[in-house]
Amino acid sequence: MTDDVEQHRAALQECPLGHPGRYIALNNLANSLHGRFEQQGILSYLNESIEHRRDALALHPPGHSLRLLSLHNLAISLEYRFDGLGVLSDLDELIELHRDALTLQHGDVAALALRPPGHYDRSSSLNNLATSLTDRFQQQGLHRAALPLRPPGHYDRSILQDRFEQLGAMPDLVEAIEHHQAALMLRAAGHHHRHKSLNKKFIQQGAIELYQAALMLCPSGHPNHAIFEQQGSPPDLDDAIKLHRTALELRAPGHCDRPSSLNNLAASLTVGFMQLGILSNLDESIELYRAALVLCPPGHNLANSLQRRFEQRAALVLRPSGHSDRSTSLNSLANMLTMRFRHLGILSALDEAIELHRAALALCPDGHSNQPMCLNSLSISLQSRFKKLDIQSDLDESIELLRASLALCPPGHFHRVLSLDCLAQSLRDRFQQLGVTSDLDESIELNRAALDLCHPDHHYRASFLNDLSRGLIARFQHRGILPDLEESIGLCRAALALFPPGHSYQSASLSDLAMNLQVRFQQQGLLSSDLDEAFGLFSELSTVSHAISHDDLRAAKLWVASAEKVNHASALVAYQTTLRFLDFHVAVLSPSSHHLDVVRLATASLAMDAFSCSIRRGALTTAVELVEQGRAVFWTQLARFRTPLDDLSVSGDTGRSLAEEFEQLSFRFRNMFDASTGDRSPQIRQLTMQWDDVISRIRALPGFSRFLLPPMFSDLQKAAEAGPVIIVNVSQHSCDALIILSAQDPVHIPLDIARTEVSELSSEFQSLTERGGSSHDQLELQNIVGVLRKLWDRIVGPIVQALREIIQPGSRIWWCPTAEFTLLPLHAAGPYEKKSNNLSHFYISSYTPTLAALIHARQQSQDASVQHFVAIGQANPDRGKELQCVAPELKVVSQRVAPVVSFTSFEDSDATIQGAFDALSRNQWLHLACHGMPNRKQPFESSFAMHDGPLTIKDIIRSRLQNPEFAFLSACHTTVGDESSHDEAIHLAAAMQFAGFRSVIGSMWSVDDGVAHQIVSAFYDNLVDGSGRLDCTLAAVALHKALKTCRKKIPFEQQIVFIHIGA
Repeated sequence: MTDDVEQHRAALQECPLGHPGRYIALNNLANSLHGRFEQQGILSYLNESIEHRRDALALHPPGHSLRLLSLHNLAISLEYRFDGLGVLSDLDELIELHRDALTLQHGDVAALALRPPGHYDRSSSLNNLATSLTDRFQQQGLHRAALPLRPPGHYDRSILQDRFEQLGAMPDLVEAIEHHQAALMLRAAGHHHRHKSLNKKFIQQGAIELYQAALMLCPSGHPNHAIFEQQGSPPDLDDAIKLHRTALELRAPGHCDRPSSLNNLAASLTVGFMQLGILSNLDESIELYRAALVLCPPGHNLANSLQRRFEQRAALVLRPSGHSDRSTSLNSLANMLTMRFRHLGILSALDEAIELHRAALALCPDGHSNQPMCLNSLSISLQSRFKKLDIQSDLDESIELLRASLALCPPGHFHRVLSLDCLAQSLRDRFQQLGVTSDLDESIELNRAALDLCHPDHHYRASFLNDLSRGLIARFQHRGILPDLEESIGLCRAALALFPPGHSYQSASLSDLAMNLQVRFQQQGLLSSDLDEAFGLFSELSTVSHAISHDDLRAAKLWVASAEKVNHASALVAYQTTLRFLDFHVAVLSPSSHHLDVVRLATASLAMDAFSCSIRRGALTTAVELVEQGRAVFWTQLARFRTPLDDLSVSGDTGRSLAEEFEQLSFRFRNMFDASTGDRSPQIRQLTMQWDDVISRIRALPGFSRFLLPPMFSDLQKAAEAGPVIIVNVSQHSCDALIILSAQDPVHIPLDIARTEVSELSSEFQSLTERGGSSHDQLELQNIVGVLRKLWDRIVGPIVQALREIIQPGSRIWWCPTAEFTLLPLHAAGPYEKKSNNLSHFYISSYTPTLAALIHARQQSQDASVQHFVAIGQANPDRGKELQCVAPELKVVSQRVAPVVSFTSFEDSDATIQGAFDALSRNQWLHLACHGMPNRKQPFESSFAMHDGPLTIKDIIRSRLQNPEFAFLSACHTTVGDESSHDEAIHLAAAMQFAGFRSVIGSMWSVDDGVAHQIVSAFYDNLVDGSGRLDCTLAAVALHKALKTCRKKIPFEQQIVFIHIGA
């Protein structure tokens, strides 16, 4: 390439002005320089190429037969430079070139207009001009929107003011619209190039955004306001996407341009996601990119046209294996997956992105023009994974890759600015990890260098401003250099000013500025206005209406933490906003256990802290609503697919039709639980769209406006209709109990215990019961009793004291514990002293994971005419030791139950996974005796051990049972769930309750096979009465009596291992 350039330079010297070969020499040198720029990324080569193209154009005045070609060549180079640097003057010149091309002569035709009305390719010129005008409108419009955010004196205001005064943005948009419409009209239905007009960038960029910006910038009275009123309603992005779909239909399989249409539709869907937050658009765009990757043949010329057009918008340039530019395709797809991770926090998407980036890098040998881009992209994804998982090797590799990239990008290189900023971020992360001051200093210098290279109009400028601000605030907090703090605040303001109000990427800049203002207030304590401004910024989050991203949720959590730290009055609103964001964030996830990590990270202790905040502010009913909204989030999401529809079905013909449609979709969603995204994501996306649509139509009906929305306290209070429900909450701020009653306000009992003490108590009890099941050791017994006494003194005793003034002894109560309280046997608390009564003397305890779960259990439809009971026993599973007493236990169940209901049983080789499913589908009552196999790291893999393998929670979720009533789970650890997220309650007993069983008996630790059948025998003795019917609501009382009967016959820890859950 170097030889080519020098040869062409020499050839040009041989062709002075007036030489007939000068145009060809200029063009050849320009082409060589442009090719070297594409290979090496050095901007000076592109600049020189543009100058030579200008000289070539000057040799072809209007009327010359080759002027159109010269215009075209210069336009291509200017478009490259505009895409890279965002310099508006390049775009202005590009527009004028397109105007010139539209009115020039062609070939030997002497007419004034090359492409007058009627010319066969006039539509192409119209589209090119319209596209550039749209670009200029977008640049002008966004800057004009930012102008009011930069007051007089702001150091960036003069740039915006000059840009504002140079050109009016409105005429550009109006003219662009007219040209696009004219081009489309010239290509009527059936025209062989109609698909090209349908696929133009104006549509894919999203006309909604442009119209809204135009109307925002043209208030009533503005000279251009009437123009946009005449244009009618803002174009619907859905219609734009439909146009792309139409274009794709015109390019049927086998069409040479079908990959381009796939790419363009994907690009418009990406805009729909980025502008409107429609997650299904992002998912579909990824699928379309994959499809285009398969279809694009080797040597396809899609690369230049699409990369140049869509690179900034993460659109895909796609090639198959073996294609010379496949690395770009792999990187582009990986970038989309990284975007999915950043918005939803789904780690699997990030892992796939990293693998794709590695594959792309492997296709770039030393010297390849894509190598810096591939190095940067892989490093960015590794940075993201480090921040999520704290894997030091990811950070170290990221820094190594970025240093290599920077070495390949000398001053003037196209990719240097991004390499500088990314390396700065990684070094700052390493400083925060290891505390090496030199890393932070180098990071700041790199950030400054990147910002210096970033044009004021560049779309990355806000990000670079934020990054430098973060480095400076970190150095201030490390060294206390006050100018660093002041500069950091100024940079935050500048970054925030680049986003118009309501922009979907605004929250990160907003929260950075708010946090920095708080730092200044804490350091100086003089400017209360800093604190007021900080919380004023945070309060803007409560009005967010766009789709919620991971960054929005993070910003809201920072608001919560900041408000709690200074006891600010906005704390409760902050919690309410954050939980609302959480609802939106989780609602867009497809039904899959793989998203549990996302839920874990999003929820953490949020609901429990919100409960505490509400209590401290005297808002008791709000406390109930918030803790309910933020716990068992995964079950709540899945429960949407099992919602009872009795009221809807009887509300009229429309309601009945919607109920049927809802039930069909719910059934299909359950069947797709944990479906592979590789082969079923189109179906899931289509189901999601149908699901959202039917919910919207149901909410439009009178009386159903809150269908599937978080319940109000008046709804949750119904959980206490059969007896009080006691929420026992642990938070870093306070520990409290709240007694929920059916006909009066909640009763608050402050608990004199700290969260650290609850954690220690829980850990101590867990270690004691790990060996439970057969122990008669006196010391161990004393230790267990010691824990139960502490529970009584610090937690349960004060609650019982309050209850004794509300309900009679012998009444039923329901415990609804949170966090570490879920691991403690509240039902067994007591003083355990002579002449003193334990809890079981006063009340009959049951549990519920949430109030909604208990309400749902009571609402389950019942068919009193049919009662079928099945007992399943598995003493010899494919894995695990043999259970000696399963057969005697099933015999006891048969003796007690068979006389009063239809009874069947099967065990051992008949007790297979499919056999269990078949039995569950035909019976309403279940007794299951087998090994319980908890998986505390992957709770959805927790299982019952059958003859041919595990019956997992995932299997149970997909089941569809007919009016299930009661399940006795005579197995170990059936209420043991995820070790890092107790409040999600993902365990075997909860899965059975979710499957529809109204009443469930499970175990908190190991069950002794030798004594379980004694408890079972006593339980069914008390459950079966003389009525000849079984009633699942009597199960808690039957268990209570059975344990009293067996008290002197079995080890103490086995007396308290079983608990009742549900109605």
